[in-house]
Amino acid sequence: MDKTWNLSGAPFIPLRNIVVFPHTILPLNVGRTKSVNAIEQALSQGKMIVVSSQKNGVIEEPEPGDIYDVGVGCEIIQVLKLPDGTYRILVEGVRRVKITEFDRSKDYWDVLVTPIEDIIEESLEMEALTRSVSDRFAIYSEMNKKVPQEAMINLTNADSAEKFVAIVTSNMIASVEEKQKILEEPIVKKQLNALVTILERENTILEISQRIDDEVRNRIEKGQKEYYLREKLKEIERELGEEGEGAGVIFEIKRKLKGRKLPKHVSDKINEELDRLKRTPVLSPESGVIQNYLDWLIVLPWDKSTTDTVDVVQAKEILDKNHYDLKEVKDRIIELIAVKKLKKDLKGPIICFVGPPGVGKTSLGKSIAEALGRKFVRMSLGGIRDEAEIRGHRRTYVGALPGRIIQGIKTAGVKNPVFLLDEIDKVGADFRGDPTAALLEALDPEQNNSFSDNYLELPFDLSGVLFITTANITDTIPPALLDRLEIIPLPGYIDEEKIHIAREFIIPRQIDAHGLKKTDVDFSYNAILKIINEYTREAGLRNLERSITKVMRRVAREKAEKGSVHSRITENSIEKYLGTPDYMKESTEKKNLVGVSCGMVVTQAGGDIVYIEATKMPGKGSLILTGQLGDVMKESAQAAMSYIRTYADKLGVNGDFYDKYDIHVHVPEGAVPKEGPSAGVTIFIALVSVLKGKPVNKDVAMTGEITLRGRVLPVGGIKEKVLGAYRANIKKIILPKANEKDLEEVPKEVSRKLEFVLIDNVEEALKESLVE
Repeated sequence: MDKTWNLSGAPFIPLRNIVVFPHTILPLNVGRTKSVNAIEQALSQGKMIVVSSQKNGVIEEPEPGDIYDVGVGCEIIQVLKLPDGTYRILVEGVRRVKITEFDRSKDYWDVLVTPIEDIIEESLEMEALTRSVSDRFAIYSEMNKKVPQEAMINLTNADSAEKFVAIVTSNMIASVEEKQKILEEPIVKKQLNALVTILERENTILEISQRIDDEVRNRIEKGQKEYYLREKLKEIERELGEEGEGAGVIFEIKRKLKGRKLPKHVSDKINEELDRLKRTPVLSPESGVIQNYLDWLIVLPWDKSTTDTVDVVQAKEILDKNHYDLKEVKDRIIELIAVKKLKKDLKGPIICFVGPPGVGKTSLGKSIAEALGRKFVRMSLGGIRDEAEIRGHRRTYVGALPGRIIQGIKTAGVKNPVFLLDEIDKVGADFRGDPTAALLEALDPEQNNSFSDNYLELPFDLSGVLFITTANITDTIPPALLDRLEIIPLPGYIDEEKIHIAREFIIPRQIDAHGLKKTDVDFSYNAILKIINEYTREAGLRNLERSITKVMRRVAREKAEKGSVHSRITENSIEKYLGTPDYMKESTEKKNLVGVSCGMVVTQAGGDIVYIEATKMPGKGSLILTGQLGDVMKESAQAAMSYIRTYADKLGVNGDFYDKYDIHVHVPEGAVPKEGPSAGVTIFIALVSVLKGKPVNKDVAMTGEITLRGRVLPVGGIKEKVLGAYRANIKKIILPKANEKDLEEVPKEVSRKLEFVLIDNVEEALKESLVE
């Protein structure tokens, strides 16, 4: 029979971290002095007491503001006084009440209360909510073992909505705030809605927790099973005389080795490591290190190689198909193939292609591999500063791996690939070591038959590898490394070669790449020439291909919009596709100038021309040099000035000029460093021109080192310099007499259009360059 609450006031106990609901029986431990006094007062007045939760359970002496104003009137049904003066009581919730006033004038709390009536709406929605809560609570009670079995029985027997809500709420896990909200809510439908939300969340959490527990249990069971099987396996191996914890791994390694013809030192090392693996516990970190090392030893192609194609005719066809001209390079490769045909065990030469960007150095490596029928591996050396990148780390380091050369061999799958080391001139050095020192061994045909990698600790035979390196310049390559390389220069292309390459290679490739047909677009000769002269300024072909690609994109767009197209790209229409030209067609001066002479240089972009300017001003013979010149170039200017002062009368220069004037020599593009002795003749001509007041022929370019006696010494890069001058529309070129042999390398179509003047003395240059 339900108990009733008809009191307007009663002693009060604040609760910590617990919420009491009507129609539920709950044990409470009471220890605070005022709460103990309230119990004793209630026992003397009919055993009725009011309880409510603190908002913060940490507070030891709460104020009225620290307590929720909705609580429950309870009856004390059992009391146990403990030896320390505290009480353990059993209370039964009777009625929800709202506390209207706290009386703290006594040694216990007394409160005035007003009963709270439940608002119940009889509807199908209420029935549905009740069933939903019941179903979810049934699932909850199955998954949460802490819910007592009688809770579901009590829930089934609940004869009122208030009892139903109280039983569910008091038996589920929820925060004090959430339970208090349900206690304070007078509308039963809202109470049920809150219960649905909380139970759904808790059921989801319990499902996830149960799944995690199952996974952990399965892992433990699997580990126990593996342990049991491993112990059984050890017993079997012991009977067979094949003990070791890693027997399964060892069996797999031996299976991979079956049929391999490994060098003896490799086989011995593998057997040694297998013995170590047998003695090492499977769960030991060292076991993983040994297995990883064995995997590398097994996967490396110690005994695998490809058979070279020694068909000279076929190789020539492949090289011609992929590259235009480059006769010297092709001849060198054909010679290599021919020698291999006659001598099978030829040691691989170390070839270095040197040339400006975009001339086809990297793609040549691929073509060589195709011509020889070998695998191709490319490794970029640009920016590498750590020696371990080349030679690998020792196995004592965590995550150690072989160097990139051995990794490349593994990628190729054979021990004799074509191995391209790109950008060898851009290798750096710092506190981690010098990578070029590690390359010395790999790139020496006399030593690389036993290349030592720090990780492998075994010599690997690289003598069958055809190493090809590429560089833009050789100045930054250390001499010891440069000595091991066979340098093959790849100078820039002339206009005629670029036009041919564009028509035969670039345009067909880009038509295919953009989904076009040959009939959709057509380039005229002059259109390609205009792109070369006015939209690109390079020795190679990258910007030319980039410009042609831009045209193709526009044509592809037109075709996509119109359905069909036939674009004729002419000299006049090219600006529609590429916009305003980036460079002036003429790179040379437009008129003859006093004190301005034209020199020739070699840059990373190929050959080019540079103007040297000289002027005089009132002063006392100082020589001012600007333009970020290197020491050697400054000394060339000083040598030229000394010669002029020594032979002033012979040269027709006023002999006391150095008493009246300061001379300033400047090389434009001051942000770019300049160095080398080859500007000696050019500086000399500029100085004599400004001192005599005679202009220099704008169509003449020159190069050569000078001495204090006026002799002109040979310089390097003649082919690149001549091609650069040709691209700049120079008509006459002055060269040292000793460089006459280098003119044989200049393409015939270029040399026919230029006038070459070969000199032994600087005075001969004056006759050819100054305009009288």
